[in-house]
Amino acid sequence: MRPLETGDPIRLGPYRLLGVLGEGGMGKVYVGQDHAGTVAAVKVLRPELAHDTGLAQRFVREALAAQAVRSPGVAAVLGAQTEGGRPWIATEFLSGPTLDQIVDGHGPLDDARLRALAESLARTLQDIHAAGFVHRDLKPPNIVLTSDGPRIIDFGIARPEHGLTLTTTGQIPVTPGYGAPEQVMGHRVGTAADVFSLGAVLVYAATARRAFDGTHVAAVQYEVVHGEPRWHGMPPQQHALIAPCLAKDPAARPTPDRIAAAFAPPKKNGKVWRSGPVADAIRQREQDVRALTAPLLATVETQAGPSRRRLLTGFAAGGAVLAAGGTGTGWWLLRNNKDDARKELFSYPPAVRTPTARLLSADDGDYIIGGSPKPLWTVSDATDVGAPAPLPVRDVVIVGHILRGVVALNVVDGKVRWKAPAMTMGARFLSLSDRLVAAADDDGVLHTFVPSTGEPRWTVRADAGTLLVADADSVYLQTKDRRLRAVNRADASIRWTVRLPEDFRKTLLPRPVAHQGRLVLTTETGHALAVDTKSGRTVWTARDLAEERVLLPAAANGVVHLNGKTLSARRISDGKELWKQTEKHYYDDKDYEWSRPTVHGDLVYSCASDRDSGMPYGFDVRTGKRSWDGGIASQTGDYPVLLQGNGVWIMDDGSRPTLRTMSTAPQAREIWSYELSGGETAFAADGNRVFARCDAALWALPVF
Repeated sequence: MRPLETGDPIRLGPYRLLGVLGEGGMGKVYVGQDHAGTVAAVKVLRPELAHDTGLAQRFVREALAAQAVRSPGVAAVLGAQTEGGRPWIATEFLSGPTLDQIVDGHGPLDDARLRALAESLARTLQDIHAAGFVHRDLKPPNIVLTSDGPRIIDFGIARPEHGLTLTTTGQIPVTPGYGAPEQVMGHRVGTAADVFSLGAVLVYAATARRAFDGTHVAAVQYEVVHGEPRWHGMPPQQHALIAPCLAKDPAARPTPDRIAAAFAPPKKNGKVWRSGPVADAIRQREQDVRALTAPLLATVETQAGPSRRRLLTGFAAGGAVLAAGGTGTGWWLLRNNKDDARKELFSYPPAVRTPTARLLSADDGDYIIGGSPKPLWTVSDATDVGAPAPLPVRDVVIVGHILRGVVALNVVDGKVRWKAPAMTMGARFLSLSDRLVAAADDDGVLHTFVPSTGEPRWTVRADAGTLLVADADSVYLQTKDRRLRAVNRADASIRWTVRLPEDFRKTLLPRPVAHQGRLVLTTETGHALAVDTKSGRTVWTARDLAEERVLLPAAANGVVHLNGKTLSARRISDGKELWKQTEKHYYDDKDYEWSRPTVHGDLVYSCASDRDSGMPYGFDVRTGKRSWDGGIASQTGDYPVLLQGNGVWIMDDGSRPTLRTMSTAPQAREIWSYELSGGETAFAADGNRVFARCDAALWALPVF
């Protein structure tokens, strides 16, 4: 990487350009960063070629091909401009080394890494081919090694299957020694051409020598068409697996799925990229990128770090940082070189003990004939209409207020513990393992606080529009321009940013679930989508699940439950349906729709509902067998069914909203209820308390 020079643009679209990653005959690739801190590789057509119709069309095809392929093994396209001005394509920025850099620096890959490489690349080629494209330029410099595995980049000469290899100028855009014989001869190519290239890549990775070589380009191409690969130094078992890929006849080459199965990598093959010299190289590149991009995000004066030019010069001397895994970083993390400051920001105190309330009991005289026990406490102006549901976090309950921002109330007496007026309640707030609370301000800056004290911790400019959910690794949010983003909890870097499909982007609901490596999102229009939490890649979708009810997920033990026209259980890894439940109206043959599901222990709870009322039920999470019947009709809306103490709580959203609680016995009966004043309601439960919000008031209710 090198600094920008005279004639280089300063900005392209939303990206401020920081340096030059590389260049070729068609254009340059820059490292760029948008206003939210997302780092991208921005490929630009040379200005003198912008008016060449053939090259411009090829550049457009590259953008279309890259956008069409959805796979965890390729670099996602973040944006593109193909009309007017200088065409450019922005992709994820992968800070890992390329395969040739690793082999040149550390020698051949061992057997475990070679098998993991082969399996991953074959799966990615399968995804590329499934999208209708042939990559046509698979080679070591186009394979980036990341901590999540290999990624294929550069769709510069990707074409639909069976496209001609020859360009309009008669040139053959094939890298000598890696293009298939049919490419070298200018014939039409299919997916088998990529398999040949894969074989050549694997020979290089296994031996640190090219499969086909010669003193000049023509000699290399002759060897590809007529000669034998150079197998020197390759173990027999690897030779047996790779040799079929390099067959001269395309029909004799195996398909990518057969290659992936044949290499049979270790069960935990992903871990091979997280240890050893490869992992060390990846980590070093990631640190370099953070240091390069951090100055753009500074919001306060801190101790000066190295200049951008010095960093770029250092990159140029020590090896390029390759384009294509999103990474941004918090302004404070890299501008401040004091280890103590960083340790303080990430030294989370342990979660405090939850002060549990006493369970009420009939034997202790707590039950009231014809009535319900008094609330534990009530605060009339605790929150606001339109605020998120109260969020219990151990010894405080977090609420939103239009003037006070995010407010923490003591769960024991409802008194204000702390408040953060600059936070906007419309962005929602999240608990991070009960050790931090995350919130956002109007500028989209993500802030974290110690729940008990309100003490600020780390902050990052994330362009946060809505905070969605958090797991042990990341905070997931939707940006102000409706992209999906993951912020790393360990160092506040931007792990990845992706664009959602059009029918998800504008209708996304703010209550997804993150579980076992999957983030399951739903829309107002009844669609569900699961993405990989490591990369943001779409894994599976399910559409048209709900009509009248709001579609919301609940997850536990590797299963996600979705409501709507059926109550279904799906394997969260791939979306396979395990069971589903329907319920008929008692007065006709029409099916009820199911309300928001909630998982507690071995049961998943939901209400079979129409527009007027619903009946709550509980089903065995493994089999779908009905195991609990609430025995009471209520207007359930789209509230969760919550368990606390020994009772099941539901919100009856009639003209006078009422919280009802029933026993957990298979044939339940109502124990008591609380009628709330009319208005917008929400509720949550923890520590033997139920927190109910109605308009601006908040109640803490006892449980039995």
